[in-house]
Amino acid sequence: MKKVLSILLSAVLLLSVFCISASAVSFDNDVKIYSDSVFMVNLDANMPVFEKNPDEKLYPASLTKIMTYIIAAEYFDDYDNTRVEVTQDVFDYIDRNGMTSSGLEYHIGEKMTVTDLLYALMVPVGHDAALVLSDYISTDSGTDFVTMMNDKATELNCESTHFANPTGVHDNNHYTTARDLYKITKYAMGLPLFSKICSTSTYYLEGDDYPIVTTNYLIDAARGGDYYYTYATGVKNGTTVEAGRCLVSTAMYDGYTYMCICLHAPYDEKEDENPQYCMEEAANLFRWAFLNLKYVKHSTASTPICEQKVDHAWDTDSILLVPETDLNIILPADCKDGDVTIVPDSTAPVSAPISKGDVVTTATVLYKGTEFMKINLVSHDDVKLSPILYTTDIIKSILTSFWFLLAVAIVVILFVVYVAVSSSYNKKKNIDKKRKYK
Repeated sequence: MKKVLSILLSAVLLLSVFCISASAVSFDNDVKIYSDSVFMVNLDANMPVFEKNPDEKLYPASLTKIMTYIIAAEYFDDYDNTRVEVTQDVFDYIDRNGMTSSGLEYHIGEKMTVTDLLYALMVPVGHDAALVLSDYISTDSGTDFVTMMNDKATELNCESTHFANPTGVHDNNHYTTARDLYKITKYAMGLPLFSKICSTSTYYLEGDDYPIVTTNYLIDAARGGDYYYTYATGVKNGTTVEAGRCLVSTAMYDGYTYMCICLHAPYDEKEDENPQYCMEEAANLFRWAFLNLKYVKHSTASTPICEQKVDHAWDTDSILLVPETDLNIILPADCKDGDVTIVPDSTAPVSAPISKGDVVTTATVLYKGTEFMKINLVSHDDVKLSPILYTTDIIKSILTSFWFLLAVAIVVILFVVYVAVSSSYNKKKNIDKKRKYK
């Protein structure tokens, strides 16, 4: 039942992920941005509010583990009662490659619950849980785990993402974008335990008297220092020399929820101290959004947007178009009437019959002249077909069509040729008759 509910919820979230438009709107703010790529979305309206190079391909470091979580969470049915062995082979691999672990080395030879492994995957920074889970799933399923990751990325319409491993260690062929990470994380948020795990700052694995600790200082009041942000709710951070500082973070305040993805913030491994620039800018972007953006019902499903010419109608020559659903959008608190406009994408006449609620065309929603979303426009009323007008129009279209005119032209030409040939024949026949009587 857990898996069925998970799949259904994930399907709903997947649809919402695909509904998001490739927005070009980035509301003005005075936040200092350090990262090379930033993508911030209001999750309530599924609407981007700030972006900087959101489609640039960059290395994701440990943000990779969000996809690792997805594959593992959808593979297992029972997280609490399914146990996976922590093998020595995993730590031999970690030692050979100079990778970090999250404390599972103290559990070698033990079988841990999937729940504990998912916490070990997402809360600390180590790679051991990712390798334990991926090795088990690959062996048990007979399918390469990384292939499963890339197949899922394709399913989520992540066109600029490719994974080479389940941990996020550097590989030139391992990359994604801030926009794709939004899609991946939004989907993961619909899976069991994800949001709970990603908001956890400390967790005790079964049998341990010491906790694993988050590296996301935004959610850690005890260790986060100046980076701690009261309204942050998750998700994951990561760092490599090539990826720099990376972060996917969420925050909630006063009924508003945002996700902020920051990639390739400055990081120099030679320095003793490296500021968490991505955490600083994410917290500041959240503060800006909570204080300066507001939820506005711009148009309802009954708000007239435009009129569209209609052909073959019984008692009208136009129909009123309205939004398919209420248009709820995030706007700057100081926005003015007229900043948002809705422009139909087509003004071509449509043909009756039309039922109330039928989609007639799409429309572009603009903020100060810049496109930021598409909506459907539907008919406000039923429009009946006029058989007389329809038949008349069909006849007219036939009579004025190219093929009909071509056929008429051919008939005329054949008739002219026939008349000419007949006239010539009759003339010749008369001449022959005169000669015969002479």
